[in-house]
Amino acid sequence: MKKSLFIGFIALTAIYACDSGKKGSTEESADSTATEEVIEEVTAVATGPNTLTSKEKEDGWKLLFDGKTTDGWRGYKKETFPVAWNIDNNALHIQGSGRGEAGAQDGGDIVYDQEFADFHLKVEWMVDSAANSGILYRGKEEYDYIWKTAPEMQVLDNKHHPDAKLGKNGNRKAGSLYDLIAANPQNFKGHGTWNQAEVIAKGNDIVHIQNGDTVVQYTIGSERMANLVANSKWADIGNENWGAIAAKGFFALQDHGDDVWFRNIKIKELK
Repeated sequence: MKKSLFIGFIALTAIYACDSGKKGSTEESADSTATEEVIEEVTAVATGPNTLTSKEKEDGWKLLFDGKTTDGWRGYKKETFPVAWNIDNNALHIQGSGRGEAGAQDGGDIVYDQEFADFHLKVEWMVDSAANSGILYRGKEEYDYIWKTAPEMQVLDNKHHPDAKLGKNGNRKAGSLYDLIAANPQNFKGHGTWNQAEVIAKGNDIVHIQNGDTVVQYTIGSERMANLVANSKWADIGNENWGAIAAKGFFALQDHGDDVWFRNIKIKELK
């Protein structure tokens, strides 16, 4: 938030306070509510990245990354945290290795060490030029890569990475259900810029939200999904049950050999 805008909010709260003695009880109540909303909005911005507002805490949100430590995170099928990942400018950062899908020799995908079933997940991500990564969810530690069990919300520099032109109808571009459903609208902001990703999972119904727009909706186990899987790379990866996504699993961030940053990682479990 710009300093001038912040000062404007503070000035507005002062005006409400000065006027409160001149109005009736109903107006006083309305003014009090408005003042609280203004303060809450200021607080939400002023706290900075990797924090929760008081409202988010009340609503049951949990922060998965504090911007300072890797507590709660580990390598996929490992007990330790990969050294190719570090914390850079208050963000989880996978350092580019140039090894593509194989990832860094001392890297690999990272998982949060707790399984989630129904949830609302929020993540901010930023990619270097021509970078590729992914946000995976409900994954299991059964195969060499988590993407063999987990759906992936694509993280990609659409303009410079060749994967954007592969797949079908843009289903490998940012925000897409990778190799299955193209994000629509396609609203990637560009490399070097923070993008907002959200995944909402409730039972078999899944939604992807990118930069405020709902871009993907699908149902696990549906006829539509079965047809999509049968005509995708997932049809022949050594997991014939790929479409039978688990009802509960791990959330992961992918090492695809490129520089990518993640922050503001938070989750709310849904009842």
